[in-house]
Amino acid sequence: MVLERLVARLAEQHGRTGAREPLEVRIFLVDAVEPGAGQVYRTDQPDWFLMNTVAGQISAYSGVPDGGPARAGAGPSFGEWWQAVDPANYPGPDSYAPRGQYGRYLRSVLAAVQESLPPGVRLRCIKERAEDVVRGAGRYRLTLSGGERLDVDRVVLTTGHASNELTGREGDLADFAVRHPELRYIQGGSAADMPLDDIPAGSRVGVIGLGLSFYDVMAALTLGRGGAFAERPDGTLRYLPSGTEPVIVAGSRSGMPLHARGHNQKPPTYSYRPVLFTPERVRAHRPWGPLDFAEHVYPWLKAEIDLVYYGTALRRALGTDSAARFTDRVTSAADTGVPQVADFAEQFGLRDQSPLDLDTLARPFEQQGFTGPAEFRRVLRKEIEQDLANAAEGNVDSPLKAALDVMRDTRWVIRELVDFSGLTARSQRDDFLGWYVPRASFLAAGPPRVRLRQVLALLDSGHLHIVGPHTRYDTDAATGRYVVSSPRVEGSALAVTTLVDARVPDPDLRRNTQPLTARLRERGVWTSYVNREEVPREGVHREPGEAYDTGGVAVTRSPFHPVDHEGRADEGMYVLGIPTEHTRWFMQVGSSRPGMWSDFVRDADRIAEHALEARPASAAVRGAGERPAERRAG
Repeated sequence: MVLERLVARLAEQHGRTGAREPLEVRIFLVDAVEPGAGQVYRTDQPDWFLMNTVAGQISAYSGVPDGGPARAGAGPSFGEWWQAVDPANYPGPDSYAPRGQYGRYLRSVLAAVQESLPPGVRLRCIKERAEDVVRGAGRYRLTLSGGERLDVDRVVLTTGHASNELTGREGDLADFAVRHPELRYIQGGSAADMPLDDIPAGSRVGVIGLGLSFYDVMAALTLGRGGAFAERPDGTLRYLPSGTEPVIVAGSRSGMPLHARGHNQKPPTYSYRPVLFTPERVRAHRPWGPLDFAEHVYPWLKAEIDLVYYGTALRRALGTDSAARFTDRVTSAADTGVPQVADFAEQFGLRDQSPLDLDTLARPFEQQGFTGPAEFRRVLRKEIEQDLANAAEGNVDSPLKAALDVMRDTRWVIRELVDFSGLTARSQRDDFLGWYVPRASFLAAGPPRVRLRQVLALLDSGHLHIVGPHTRYDTDAATGRYVVSSPRVEGSALAVTTLVDARVPDPDLRRNTQPLTARLRERGVWTSYVNREEVPREGVHREPGEAYDTGGVAVTRSPFHPVDHEGRADEGMYVLGIPTEHTRWFMQVGSSRPGMWSDFVRDADRIAEHALEARPASAAVRGAGERPAERRAG
C-alpha cells in the first residue's frame, strides 16, 4: 500500500508539472519470498489455506475503478478482479478465497503499479532478504542477502511477522525434542511454511492453540494428505480419509475452536458507525491523562455491542420501527453516562433475550468439569452446532453475530484511545492485552463456517481430538513423549510424538531473531516502546510511576519514524505494521474496504507523502522532543 500511494502521488505530481520537471525517482521493492504477494500470500501455497474476510470486502487499491486502466490510485477490489480473471470459478463476493489467490491479486496490483509509473520513475523488484540498514553520510545503505548494496534516501520497513527466540515453556518443549530425536517440535508461524509433510501417517500430533492457525494445520494434515469432506443429505459433513493422515490432538485455554464468522449480509462498502462508543464520549468523561481500559473504555464498547445485540433482536421480534426508537432512546440516555442498554430493551418489550456475556462466550467451559472425553465431546459438539446456527443466520440477522461484528467495526475507536500510551501501563498490560484482546480475537476474528463443519466431521471420524479447557502440554521423560491433557476432563491425557505450535508469534522486538531486526536493535536504531506512567505530586511536579515494556518498536506518531536509544526520531526511516504492535494496536492488516480510506490506507499515504517531500537527507535524524513513551492522549 505504501508503494501504491507513492506511485499515485508521483503520478499526481507529474500531472501537475507535466514534462517541465522530470521526477527522477527510483524505488526498490525488496521481499525475500515473493515481491508483491509476500510470505503470507505467496502464490505457490496450497488452496486449502483460506482467508477469513470475504472477497468482496477486500481491496489493495486506494481508489475504486474509474473507467480507466487499473493503476496506482484506482483499481478493482479483490472480488471484482477474481470475477474478471476467472468468471467460471468465481464463487461470489461473500466467499472466502485461498490465500494464494489473494497473492495473485496482489501480484496483479504490483503489475498495474509498475505499468502506471510516470516518466522518470523507476521501480525495481528484488527477491532477496534485507540483511541490514545503516545510515551514513546522509543516506542509508541497504545490504541484501545476495551481497548487493543499495544507497537510498528513504527506507520503509514493513517486515511483518516475527521469528522469536524460544524461551520459557516453548523453549523447554523444543529442548525436549532435541534430546529425543524421534520427536518433533514445530515452532509457531505460518502453517504454509511448517514442515508438516514430514509428520508420519497414523502418528499423533499435538497442536497448541485452537485459533486461525489451528484451522490451517488441520486442513494441511487432512485435505493436504488427500482426505476429503462429503456433504450428507442433512447438510453435515463426513470425512473421507486417505489413510495417510496423522491423528490431531488439539487444545487451548478455552477448549473451544475459534468461533465462525457470520454469513455475510453486508455490502462491500458497508461501514458501521458507532453511536455510543466514540472517542468523544469516552473523553468527555475522562478529558485528560491515560485511560483505564476496564473503567473508562470497555463500558462504552460493551454498551455499543449491547445496542446492536438487543436492537437486532427487537427488529426481528417487533419490527424496524421499534428497533429505531430503542436506538434513539439509548442514544439520548448516553448524554449523561454509559446507558444500561438491557434495561431499555426490556422496557421496549424484549424480556426473554439472554444477556450477552463475552467472558462466557469466549470461555464456555470455564466453570465445568467432565467425567471423561466422551462427555466433553458431547458438550463441545453442542457448542459448535450452536455457533454454526448463529453464523448461518448472518451478520445482520443474528443478534449475536451482528453484535460481535461491532468488535471488528470499532477497532479504529480503540486504536485512537489506546495507541501511544493512551492507557495506563497496568491497564494496557492487564485489562487490554491480557483480558480484552484474547477475547476479541476469539469472538470476532474467526474462520469461515466450513471450518467448524469440518471440525465436527473430524471429531466424528476420530482424526481429531480436542482434549478440553486449560490444555496442558507436558513432557514425559520415562516414555520420551509429549503428553497433551486437560485438568478439567478426566482420562483426557494422550501421548504424542509431534508438537505443533499453532499460534502466531507475539511481536516482541526483544526476542525477534530476524537478522535485520536484530541488527537494528543491537545498534539502538530500533528500541522497545515503554508505556511509562507519571504520578502527579504537589503542584505540577510529576514522578515516574509504573512502566510496561511492550516489545513493540518505538515510533513517533504518523508518519511513524523509529525512535532510537537516545530518544531521537530518524526522519528518513519509517516502520509500519506488525513490528509496531503494542506501540499501536491491531497492525496485522493487509487490505482495506473498496474505496474506503481506513487507517491502513491513511498510514501508508502519510508515509508516501513524507517520503516524497524535498528535504536534505543530512537532516534525517532529529530530536524526537517528547518521547513517544511519555505521550498522553487528549
